[in-house]
Amino acid sequence: MPHDFQSSLYECDVVHERLLPRRHGFRYHLFFMDLWLDELPALERELRLFSVDRFNAYSFRNGDHLDLGAGHLRLNLEKWLLEHHSVRLEADWRIRLLTLPRIAGYFFNPVCFYFIYDASGKAVHALCEVTNTFHEMKPYFLAAPVREGVFELIVPKHFYVSPFSRLDTSFHFKLEVPGREIRLQVDDLENNRRTLASWIQGRRQPLTDKRLAFYFLRYPALTLQVIAKIHWQAFRLWWRGFEVFRKGSDRHLQTDLYHPHHSLTDS
Repeated sequence: MPHDFQSSLYECDVVHERLLPRRHGFRYHLFFMDLWLDELPALERELRLFSVDRFNAYSFRNGDHLDLGAGHLRLNLEKWLLEHHSVRLEADWRIRLLTLPRIAGYFFNPVCFYFIYDASGKAVHALCEVTNTFHEMKPYFLAAPVREGVFELIVPKHFYVSPFSRLDTSFHFKLEVPGREIRLQVDDLENNRRTLASWIQGRRQPLTDKRLAFYFLRYPALTLQVIAKIHWQAFRLWWRGFEVFRKGSDRHLQTDLYHPHHSLTDS
């Protein structure tokens, strides 16, 4: 790999700690790809195990993320930011995406993170893309850092993420700009009390075919594991008697999302 590529991997722990009404937690080990979007063509040329918009052991597909019909993910992001937040990206600004890849053709990614850099190399915007098991997706925009290298936002959730979480709650995002290490936190707040704490923390690793082959064996069928573990934890919560909130309830609290489930569109 050319030494000047900024794209990389992050080997991470993902931690969920449900605090209220009762405690329940888990920790899983996985990895994220850290992709600078302008490097995608060169990455595809350099890596045998990685492709863009076609099948491979690992692949990135533009349509797996925010898709407004513009084709390339950057164009879709530019369109969404301009239409929804009146933010215009300059041509020399760069975008990096932390995401699970499509693995052997299968893709499911509960959350991914974008950081947008101006021409000076400073992170000026961030965006969090949340996807539920119904394959609905909702983006949340963090307009500016609260201090250098840190973005923070409290915003109404208005999205069905878990059958064990109320819809009239808020997300509390705290995202540190990735360096050698990352820490990305997304909590649930209910009446200003934290009911769920979740975070991703990890260390940067080189993006090479050797490392990708190692992860293919260390984390077999990772994206399938992710969806399976989500359902396993849901079963554990149901078994313990946690209150269940139905998807079709409180439609008015499920807004501004993409690919709405039929429970929101059926009359």
